[in-house]
Amino acid sequence: MTSTPYAQAGSRGDAYPAYPAWTVAARPVDDPVSAVLLREYLVDVADRYYQLHEGRDSTREEIEQAHAEMPSDDLAPPGGVFLLAHHDGELAGCAGLRLLDARTAELKRVFVRPAKRGLGGGAALLAAVEAAAGALGAGRIVLDTRRDLVEARALYARHGYREVPAFTEGPYAEVWMGKELG
Repeated sequence: MTSTPYAQAGSRGDAYPAYPAWTVAARPVDDPVSAVLLREYLVDVADRYYQLHEGRDSTREEIEQAHAEMPSDDLAPPGGVFLLAHHDGELAGCAGLRLLDARTAELKRVFVRPAKRGLGGGAALLAAVEAAAGALGAGRIVLDTRRDLVEARALYARHGYREVPAFTEGPYAEVWMGKELG
């Protein structure tokens, strides 16, 4: 299998900054390794939601339901990409991107494993996502998130994402952000 690198630790010739110890590369979204991180992502965001609203973790059934209701199959070529991040060679995070139209890509499933948070993985993933969006011809990235995901919102804001009008509906879409690329 071939993977397309989007960020390589230590490379200085790229159009985006390098993040030491981090590598980010495209991987099929239906690959078993990708599935592991997608499941961890779902558990992480579902547990936070249920802890906030019901004082408990999510159940296996709720995770399976979320997985069925929010498939990730559109994070694949030709109109999307799924990226896996490694920190010092260890699987550590993911992010997905899908085209909404010829100019706009939507950021999905950004996740860094808890033990790797605070080490620049979110920034490395965003740099890779922005490069991937440009390769797909997009000039703008949008996303939706929840109010309680304050760390994610802060990450996006630090990297130039600003609040935009709502472009999706759903129980988990509470804040919408976007960034012009270029």
